[in-house]
Amino acid sequence: MNPVEIEEAVSQLALDPFDRAEFPFQFLRAFGNPETTIKRLRAGSTNQSDLGGVLQRTNIHIATCDAGEVEATLGLLRDSPRTASAKAKFILASDGDSFQAEDRTSGETIACRYADFPDHFGFFLPLAGITTVEQIRESSFDIRATGRLNKLYIELLKDNPDWAKAERRPDMNHFMARLIFCFFAEDTDIFVGEGLFTKTVEQMSARDSSNTHTVISEIFRSMDTKIADRQTAGIPRYANQFPYVNGQLFSGSTEVPRFSKIARSYLNHIGNLNWKKINPDIFGSMIQAVADDEERGALGMHYTSVPNILKVLNPLFLDDLRGKLDEAGDNGRKLLNLRNRIARIRVFDPACGSGNFLVIAYKQMREIEATINRRRGEPDRRSDIPLTNFRGIEVRDFPAEIARLALIIAEYQCDVLYRGQKEALAEFLPLDSENWITCGNALRLDWLSICPPTGTGVKMRGDDLFEMPLDGSEVSFANEGGETYICGNPPYRGSKWQSDTQKADLAAAWSKHPQLAKTTDFVSGWIAKFLDFVSGVPDAVAAFVTTNSLCQGQQASEIWPVVFSQNVEIRFANTAFKWSNLASHNAGVTVIVVALAQSSSVTKRIYGEGTAQECTVIGPYLTANQSDVVQKQKSPIGQQAPMLFGNMPRDGGHFFLDPGDAARLLEAPATQKFVKRFVGSEELINGKYRFCLWIDDEDADAAASDPFIAARLQAVAENRLGSNAQSTRDFAEQPHRFVQRVGMAKSRTIAVPGVSSENRPYLPCGLLEPDRVISNKNFGIFDAPLWNMALVASRLHWVWIGTVCVRLEMRFSYSNTLGWNTFPIPKLTEQNLADLTRCAEEILLCREAHFPATIADLYDPESMPDDLRRAHDANDEVLERIYIGRRFRNDTERLEKLFELYTKMTAKIGRGQAA
Repeated sequence: MNPVEIEEAVSQLALDPFDRAEFPFQFLRAFGNPETTIKRLRAGSTNQSDLGGVLQRTNIHIATCDAGEVEATLGLLRDSPRTASAKAKFILASDGDSFQAEDRTSGETIACRYADFPDHFGFFLPLAGITTVEQIRESSFDIRATGRLNKLYIELLKDNPDWAKAERRPDMNHFMARLIFCFFAEDTDIFVGEGLFTKTVEQMSARDSSNTHTVISEIFRSMDTKIADRQTAGIPRYANQFPYVNGQLFSGSTEVPRFSKIARSYLNHIGNLNWKKINPDIFGSMIQAVADDEERGALGMHYTSVPNILKVLNPLFLDDLRGKLDEAGDNGRKLLNLRNRIARIRVFDPACGSGNFLVIAYKQMREIEATINRRRGEPDRRSDIPLTNFRGIEVRDFPAEIARLALIIAEYQCDVLYRGQKEALAEFLPLDSENWITCGNALRLDWLSICPPTGTGVKMRGDDLFEMPLDGSEVSFANEGGETYICGNPPYRGSKWQSDTQKADLAAAWSKHPQLAKTTDFVSGWIAKFLDFVSGVPDAVAAFVTTNSLCQGQQASEIWPVVFSQNVEIRFANTAFKWSNLASHNAGVTVIVVALAQSSSVTKRIYGEGTAQECTVIGPYLTANQSDVVQKQKSPIGQQAPMLFGNMPRDGGHFFLDPGDAARLLEAPATQKFVKRFVGSEELINGKYRFCLWIDDEDADAAASDPFIAARLQAVAENRLGSNAQSTRDFAEQPHRFVQRVGMAKSRTIAVPGVSSENRPYLPCGLLEPDRVISNKNFGIFDAPLWNMALVASRLHWVWIGTVCVRLEMRFSYSNTLGWNTFPIPKLTEQNLADLTRCAEEILLCREAHFPATIADLYDPESMPDDLRRAHDANDEVLERIYIGRRFRNDTERLEKLFELYTKMTAKIGRGQAA
């Protein structure tokens, strides 16, 4: 279950009559527990409660009680030995009138009326396996509102099929934006009278909903009509109660979709929520899903965590503002200068979505400004920070509307917080009509037309504030910006998964460097656009959340030389972390933050988990004080032996044998030579056995004489003929051969998996006997001296591969041409080679001593055997002394030496071996 589904189930439970005996089971069912689990708990087989309640091990201990005994019952749950022994995360007590719960890990508690406990459903999301962050647990309202708006949206589309068509979707989305404003306004005194909008619709529209659309339409028309003009305009008396909103929010068509009884009921339910609790930081990113058919399946999971956004905004400019605030102290002149500076800062998100970055930046700046005003004795002063300084580009119309609405709501909430309700209301309406969010394609638009140099006039094109087609009228406003900060989380999408339209957009962005559009992730287009923008606004700084692949592998070697050649530097960076959302198990993509600016002497910083490293240069791999890029090499730059890509079958699985077939073929003298052990990465790491057919060209006819093998070869041929790739179809004529074939070793193979976990302290590798077929999921060093394995198994190589090769999320993705052939090693003497060979032998002996433990078993960081760890440590000692005469202090020092040596070695060969 996703959070929206959980909220709906919890809300329904609160509405149903309280059943003391059934409540614990109903509560667990609402959080996604399957019926089999409920049945076992009900039968008592897994219920460990010692208080007559329900205790689900490692989750929750629930007890119901007599009226007035809730607090005492919670105390009994807290002191229960079973609560402790079962490691329950939560305790919960209720009598159907009161409700109390406690998180035993954090100590947080809930105490509320029973009817209100759905307001706190986010508190219990860990029961459903959903890892939450503090902001979302405190903002359960946003999920509740999203779920209800989604129900209304779907119902309206069902009743108004014309509004579901592409040409009318903008009208539908615009209608939803108007509704959201009305719900917020009626709960925050912007509308005079509690629940004015909801109550008016409920009272003035017929119960059969036949005129609900007319009533809402008249209310919208009223809010677009000045008070003095309403009598002439024929505004109904019930609609005349609403204020004049202006701001173009209600201008244009006031047509409203028709409502069914169900839709009218949903509208009332939504209006009865407490919209004071709306959090514009995250509400927009969730409400996006309501209007997006593809995203609706993940409704309630579209949450971008505030801490992650602050990883961008804090080092971009907020840390500096807070530092200046600390320096100013109570000095009135310094505080005034800082306030004037803040008022002229422009924040520009050219992939703004529903405005998360802009809203959070605005709220953080308002907090700093409020501190200034308080220190200057002006706590009620109107903010000098204009919303028009928070500009964005968004390709979809509805998120663009929500971004503007979220900023309007954030402005009002900040006014209430820092100046008071009375002052906020006095200045909120009518809304300004400036338009500062552009609906358009950020890779096609000229960013300078949206955020031009200081002192230049700006014209934003659009029909009105909440509808902005690019061919609309123009809205002008003053552009008095000072500093310009660009930020955002652009769409990623690797080159293989880009649509034709995206490929064309990326090519347009990289028009000056067309080769980059062919191989880079879609997010790189925003880097290209910044290179154009900074030429017009030279003091601009941009910080983007990007895929970590932009600073790894081939993309790093292609993108960053172009960036650096434009006199642009990496000003700061945040190394790889999970950009999490609200999905179960904290699902998220692995990203980095990269900040770009014109080259300067400013101190650069590389941020990690709780660390900040200062340096003079940040390189393409987000390493300190080196700017070299690593290029693929056709052959090793050092003494290491060649490493080859494994054998690729492309057979539809027909070369592979189950144990019975393999045994039968091995027993027959005529066929045993055609069966080989097959070793892919899974087999190498986890010790699994697998067999395949391996037939040399000269044995093809003999192999085909066996009926079983002949049938398999026929299946291979048919599979290849059905391929979309011509190169695969060509091999249908040689069905006995692997498509890519490097053969087998005569003496031994050092095998390295293509993909492996980043959690192991060393890269996995294995020594295979001859007559083994390694797959294309592995790389192989064939018949090479054993000291090569000492290199692969070293911490130095782990660091090098983790830096210069691509990672899949955080997993290592090995490359022979980019990782092995480029691995820089000093000139090795005979003694060095002998010492490294001995180290490799010792590692292998330690592994053998723990047979049948697999590589996965042996290199588990929590349980790695001590003797094996010592063997690796000795290997690192020997190898690192060859480099610098001692052990390296840390991985940073290792990388610095490796890059230094790489630069020297590739300079000597003139990089002539580059692939």
